[in-house]
Amino acid sequence: MARRVLLYTGKGGVGKTTCAAATALRCAELGYRTIVLSTDSAHSLGDSLDIDLGPEPTNIAPNLWAQETDVYYNLRKHWGTVQSWLSALLAWRGIDETLAEEMAILPGMEELSSLLWVNMHHESGEYDVVVVDCAPTAETLRLLAFPEDARWWLERILPLQRRVARVVNPVLESVIGIPTPGSDVFRQAEDLASQLGRLRDLLADRRRASVRLVLNPERMVIREAQRTLTYLTLYGYGTDLVICNRVLPDTVQDAYFTAWRAAQNKHMQFLREAFSPLPMRKVPLFAQEAVGFGMLRQTAAELFADEDPLRLFYDGRSHAVQRSAEGYYLDIDLPFSQKGNIDVVKRGDELTVRIGAYRRNIVLPTVLARLTPGTARLEEKTLRIPFKEPVAGAAAN
Repeated sequence: MARRVLLYTGKGGVGKTTCAAATALRCAELGYRTIVLSTDSAHSLGDSLDIDLGPEPTNIAPNLWAQETDVYYNLRKHWGTVQSWLSALLAWRGIDETLAEEMAILPGMEELSSLLWVNMHHESGEYDVVVVDCAPTAETLRLLAFPEDARWWLERILPLQRRVARVVNPVLESVIGIPTPGSDVFRQAEDLASQLGRLRDLLADRRRASVRLVLNPERMVIREAQRTLTYLTLYGYGTDLVICNRVLPDTVQDAYFTAWRAAQNKHMQFLREAFSPLPMRKVPLFAQEAVGFGMLRQTAAELFADEDPLRLFYDGRSHAVQRSAEGYYLDIDLPFSQKGNIDVVKRGDELTVRIGAYRRNIVLPTVLARLTPGTARLEEKTLRIPFKEPVAGAAAN
């Protein structure tokens, strides 16, 4: 089987670390050389495995390695030359040396340094699967968008700066004394550009990389997961599984949990409507904390039963945003041909689509939330909904 990258993300506190650790353990016990790493600055992977971890991979079981990335260690390893120049430049401005080193960590560098580990592990050939315990949703989206944004800057702006530097650097250093970037700084930045290009190609390849959304059956958590799915689609990343964690088991009969179970059942129905045709797996609320290999094996059994975690559970897109000369289109893939009247209702950033007995609920990205949906039409197994600027004075849906 081809090497795979599995990224687990979700709102903070939903149990994504547990699911990632359980997946990694199951993969290792199936014989795959597996590494699981945490890119969350508030690490809990070591707590979940009940093992102390560091910034480099640690072998913790047969076929299993684990790692908790550290921003300062990562930057020294991946971006040390660039950071040293930035620190020197800030110190030249009179900033305390210790503070200058802190300020030299530019926005996005932490996310970038974590992503480079994913790329390195995948390309090394030392592992069959890389399992990533991602930061909470907002940070994950920024992390996954970073390769494209950074590559644009490195490929377009960096060459111009390098040409200018050849002329200006000697004057700045000899006359004014400003520390200027040398060829080694530009060389390291260009190497980063190359790595980012390969990383973007890796994460966008559905056969090699999959995002798995972890959530709880709670309204606010579900809405954030919907929004995450939409933005992942916009970035071109494939999601192949939705995991609903901490579901009250039917064996719990205490009257105290009656209302809670009723609320969860209602949300489970909404989940099926919101994320179809993506497959969904349920993990029950266990009687004890899911810490240590024993509980992680139990979690993996609930998640995958006898299936291989490396399997691509869904090869497609649930919906996608397309742009044309006339405006935007929202394309929704339907699991099977539908019959009946098409009803599209938009309220704020939420879109509800009904076709016969089929119902979908989608949280729209910002670019569509301010627009008005037009007449939807069904083309084979895809529903296409046009979005245009609202007519002045028209009532909002």
